[in-house]
Amino acid sequence: MNRRRSLLISAISAILAGCIVYGVYRLQLKQIELQQTVQVAVPVDFIRAGTYVTADMVALKAVQQGSVTEDMITDLSEVVDKETVLPLGKQEPILRWKMNRYHLLPGERESTFQIPKEYVLSVSNGIRAGDRVRVYLSSSEGSRRLFEQEITVASVKTASNVEIDNPKNSNLLSKAEGDAEKMYVSRLEANGPIDQINLNLTEEEWLDIDRLCSGKKAKLVIAFSSSSILSAP
Repeated sequence: MNRRRSLLISAISAILAGCIVYGVYRLQLKQIELQQTVQVAVPVDFIRAGTYVTADMVALKAVQQGSVTEDMITDLSEVVDKETVLPLGKQEPILRWKMNRYHLLPGERESTFQIPKEYVLSVSNGIRAGDRVRVYLSSSEGSRRLFEQEITVASVKTASNVEIDNPKNSNLLSKAEGDAEKMYVSRLEANGPIDQINLNLTEEEWLDIDRLCSGKKAKLVIAFSSSSILSAP
């Protein structure tokens, strides 16, 4: 009887020891996994270009350490209260170069210029503040791209003096599922006639526009650039 009891106690002890060893192993494995991941900032949902980011729009997500690059942001304070230069995909690591504290303000060598109506032949509908556009020159001598680089739109207004910024139909936007679909919906909701457009230009760029268009022999074609939706798959 005592022998059986001893064997039972030994068996239970062995099982408990095995459980403890397994528990320690799992704990160590979890610690190793945590050491191999890095918490990076990601959008909770799709964020369009030119959006002022608030704390509820972003969160931290664990990413394999080998996948982390220097451009990825690990501190949410680097994202909150800044604006997006390009759209940010849902749960996609946020890169520093896609954020800017004063994105809609002109750069160091730039100023914001309102383009006179008589200088403009056409403007793509759906353009909004924060978008990137390509500027073309159209004349009797032919058409050409005016600037090699893309230009940031500082602000846009419709003929009714309504600034085109945020999507108006939140119900329609909420029904959009993918990032690309949400970007399409936001463009659709801003698809109205544009009366005024302000661009961030260098002095040289503005003087080129004024020189070429003031004689009314040439006009501008301002086209929405695909780089504004680069992050939307």
